[in-house]
Amino acid sequence: MRVLLTGGGTSGHVNPALAIADIIKKKDPNAVFAYVGTEKGIERRLVEKEGYPFYPIKIQGVSRSFSLSNIRTAYLVMTAPTKCKQIIKDFRPDVVIGTGGYVCWAPLKAAAEMGIPTIVHESNSVPGLAVKRLEGKIDLLLTNFKSTARGLSQPEKAVNVGNPIRFSFGDMTKQEARKKLGIPENIKFVILSFGGSLGAPKINEAAIDVMRKFSLSHEDVMHFHSGGKNCYSGAMQLFAGYGLEKNPRLDIREYIYDMSVYMAAADLIICRAGAMTITELSIMRKAAILIPSPHVTDNHQYKNAAILQKAGAAVLIEESELDCERINAEVERIYSNQEVRDKMCEAVSEFATVDVDERIYAEICKLLRNKAKIKRRG
Repeated sequence: MRVLLTGGGTSGHVNPALAIADIIKKKDPNAVFAYVGTEKGIERRLVEKEGYPFYPIKIQGVSRSFSLSNIRTAYLVMTAPTKCKQIIKDFRPDVVIGTGGYVCWAPLKAAAEMGIPTIVHESNSVPGLAVKRLEGKIDLLLTNFKSTARGLSQPEKAVNVGNPIRFSFGDMTKQEARKKLGIPENIKFVILSFGGSLGAPKINEAAIDVMRKFSLSHEDVMHFHSGGKNCYSGAMQLFAGYGLEKNPRLDIREYIYDMSVYMAAADLIICRAGAMTITELSIMRKAAILIPSPHVTDNHQYKNAAILQKAGAAVLIEESELDCERINAEVERIYSNQEVRDKMCEAVSEFATVDVDERIYAEICKLLRNKAKIKRRG
């Protein structure tokens, strides 16, 4: 099987694509993959780290307000599909699979026009703009949430399969992960915090507040934090301003590549409430403080987090209510009560879908068996 993957902008769009590649490789070791993304997007770094060929294209998102950049966007929208058709001719994929973000629109549009089988996986409960624009062209839409189909004009194309996760998530015990990371045996509680691949200033501030008010004063606590590509320098200035860089138990970096290992090692995770993160937490049975992004379509991160909070699976703190006292009080409560942590871990595990891999691979194979029925879509 030859598979052309696409999706980007944030790791939340890239990691599902790489997870689907993992699924296919397990079933078909001879499968061949390539990836289409933007030249400077995080997708290039993550994909090349996996060793897959990367085809860059020039495309950008539409500004929500009037902007001269939208003139360039319009030009790229007209030219990018032509570039993608040449990539498709060179790579000769059996199927093109997208996982969201504006970059996936051009490759999937081009493939549909050429009669190549096309699939989109939508992780979020609310379909993104690119998915909505592609709905009439693609052959199959795989969803994480059953409710996603209600937001589609062609719900008959949707199949609920759950969210794909990299094979490394859940494969390592807490003890194995801590040994791999070199965490000392006297460390009894590990905190991991992050605000996404690009970063989030409010979460950076909150994590550093926890570091200086809680983690610093507890000798059995180690705290890892990812500041994000766009916010790392500001986070480091704040971190260094408090003199925290002198403590080996406090660790801040731009991006954590081995996230599955760090999550396995953690007792508490402080993060956003994106669909992929929720799935990872459920698979790995981790207690979490969720701080939903207020800047996403239809406030879907808040809706994700609210479901978990209602089930006792996580703590929800809205960004507008986030302050030093509130988050430190929640961290202290979870740290000091093993029963609270155990109940959260048990509750969040109920959100895991155990047969995601089988469902996704079955749908891909079913589509390819029906390849002769697929017609070019203009």
